[in-house]
Amino acid sequence: MKNYRNWTIHGCICLLFAIMIVGCGSTDSEESTWEYIDDNVITANVKALIYEDPDLKIGRISIKTYKGVVLLSGFVNSSMAVAKAESLASLVKGVVYVKNSLVLK
Repeated sequence: MKNYRNWTIHGCICLLFAIMIVGCGSTDSEESTWEYIDDNVITANVKALIYEDPDLKIGRISIKTYKGVVLLSGFVNSSMAVAKAESLASLVKGVVYVKNSLVLK
């Protein structure tokens, strides 16, 4: 009887663990928990690189990341700044693609 109870407890724990793993998975329209965390880290790293650059610091650049794709939007002063922002964003680990929607003032 005791052995049956142990198997039941272990089975329930394994079932709960499996449900938790499946619940953290991503779909086409939603990110998993880990992807959301990774995207926040990527965004923070891209922001740090761009805001530390003296040529880009003046511009108004918004940075968003979804599943490793970085979206740069906003206004900059020169076409060189557009290219530089894209180049800096692509250097960050985890960036799959950079969609550059920056506009010249």
